[in-house]
Amino acid sequence: MVQRGVFATAPGKCILFGEHAVVYGAPAVAVAIEQRMTLTLTPSTAWTVNGMALHAAKHPHIVSLMDRWGGVDGLKPMDVVVGGALPPASGLGSSAALSAAFLRSLERMTDRSVSEDEAGRWAHLAEADAQHGRASPMDTSTSLLGGLVVLSNRKEEDLIHRYDRSLDTSEGTVTWSIHSLSAELGGVHLVIGNTGVHAPTARQVQQLAERFAQHPEQRQAIGAIEAITRRGLAALKAGDAEAVGHAMTENHIVLRSLGVSSEALERLIDAASPTSLGVKLTGAGGGGCMMALTRDPEATAEAIEAAGGTAMITTLGNHGAEASWLDA
Repeated sequence: MVQRGVFATAPGKCILFGEHAVVYGAPAVAVAIEQRMTLTLTPSTAWTVNGMALHAAKHPHIVSLMDRWGGVDGLKPMDVVVGGALPPASGLGSSAALSAAFLRSLERMTDRSVSEDEAGRWAHLAEADAQHGRASPMDTSTSLLGGLVVLSNRKEEDLIHRYDRSLDTSEGTVTWSIHSLSAELGGVHLVIGNTGVHAPTARQVQQLAERFAQHPEQRQAIGAIEAITRRGLAALKAGDAEAVGHAMTENHIVLRSLGVSSEALERLIDAASPTSLGVKLTGAGGGGCMMALTRDPEATAEAIEAAGGTAMITTLGNHGAEASWLDA
């Protein structure tokens, strides 16, 4: 019997509230978007990724997951082909989607299922390995679970608790509780604006850590973001789109004060604001993407495009990572 290949997809994400602060244990809310990473895994004579030899420095997420699966020697060699609609280093969780899709494809290919908790742990550790030991489980959890995902420093009432995560950092052990949230915001969309400026998450996270080390008083911003996130979470539960948008804009103002925005991001945010309920950067900042919550997605997308960005429209909450056999 000829072994078939596997096709997997996983969604990207936007963070509605809480980026950067979540790395330090504060809560955050993310949403799985329609734009997805795709991955095919087919039997081969050697491990390759998009035609190139597998290399730990170039493909850290894949190598990390392989190591936790038992190592390259315990797996038959495969050709890995990565594609889809998620631009890299743009704040949309492309690396987390890669990890989620690769993990699901390994499950299918090896006929070995892992628990939801174990999948979340392995994907999170792959992010942490790639980001030099500092990463929240926000992106990987959203890509694996889909929908709306809430990370918190405590178990939240009225939310579906999925699992807990912890990570040892230079500041001590950080712990998160991961939840799913069901929310209805009728008639609104997210419009994502991509600046086209690559801004790797690891570099942005490290730069903010250095800023806090030099200016400890600025860590107060973490508490401010947490308060905004909790207001935004309450608004989501209540189905109050206007209040959700207001919290998004508040969150962006704090992030901008920490120096993680950019001229390119601010140009797109300014363009989208008149037709939106709320606007902010999403992800690590420095470039990458912004997003707008809007009832008129076409007008908002046109404004972003006119300001030099690339616009993508998405609904709030899409299904998580999945894999299936390729047709023989």
